[in-house]
Amino acid sequence: MSEAVYVKTTMDGRKVEVVDGWLCLGGVPEADTLVPLTEHPNRQAIARAVPGATHVGGRIPLRHDEAAIAQGALDAARRTFHNDPVAIAERFRKVAWAKAAAEGVE
Repeated sequence: MSEAVYVKTTMDGRKVEVVDGWLCLGGVPEADTLVPLTEHPNRQAIARAVPGATHVGGRIPLRHDEAAIAQGALDAARRTFHNDPVAIAERFRKVAWAKAAAEGVE
């Protein structure tokens, strides 16, 4: 288990942190990747609701500085190699799905 990396606190007081390769809201995993706002299907509504947002992780809009912290922590977690058969199988599963999605399989 890795140490949590603090990203921000929401207006309602919940912490947004990166824990074990997941962007978490109040300790609950939200997303394992960040999506640039320009690529998000609901970008106009998000931009109106959260001016200054540049990325989204699950339901969490992030400004540029917050996204940089979160992306750095997510990248560091991906670089960590866990010598565990379950972790290795999960990594292969994610790579296979990413390849299939890139080829147009849904």
